Amino acid sequence: MDSNALTTTPEIIAAFRAQNWVALEKLVHQYTEMLLKGALSLGFRDHQADDLIQSVWATFFEIVSEFEGRSQVKTFLFGILINKSRELRREIKRNDSHDPIDDVMADRFNIQGAWSKPPIAPDQFVESIQNLQMIQDCIERLPLNQRAAFCFREVEDLEMPEICKILEVSNTNLGVLLYRAKNRLRECIERKVIGK
Repeated sequence: MDSNALTTTPEIIAAFRAQNWVALEKLVHQYTEMLLKGALSLGFRDHQADDLIQSVWATFFEIVSEFEGRSQVKTFLFGILINKSRELRREIKRNDSHDPIDDVMADRFNIQGAWSKPPIAPDQFVESIQNLQMIQDCIERLPLNQRAAFCFREVEDLEMPEICKILEVSNTNLGVLLYRAKNRLRECIERKVIGK
């Protein structure tokens, strides 16, 4: 173990209060791999585990000055990991419930992976998206969380981390929301164009 590693609660709190970023960085390196293994053992995939560990460290540094040292730092970090993993599971359950657009997209391909229902021609699609009212109507039909994600990203041009913070979702779940929103918009626009 690194002789300069922070091992006691008073050392960690002193480093935090002194804004000793070098020492705190060593602390993060000291425990991140252990936390990552813990997250993976809880059944999270790589990208989810990475998001979870970032959340653990963010929470740790938010509350470290209040840490009284009644447990070891390792125990404290694992306590945060468990709480954050419960939050992430609830978020995943809320955002990953079955969405009918997934079935629509799956139906577009045959068993060999080729198009069974190909998208409309690019020139026809471009022509259709020039009709702003049609797009607005389709956007308004999106579920609220998908509409917010799409508008923040594509209309307001906000960065992904900022959107995650606003919507209180992980980067992974934001990706799912955007994917589904774009697929719903494409389907809606195509239906309107073909219906003309």
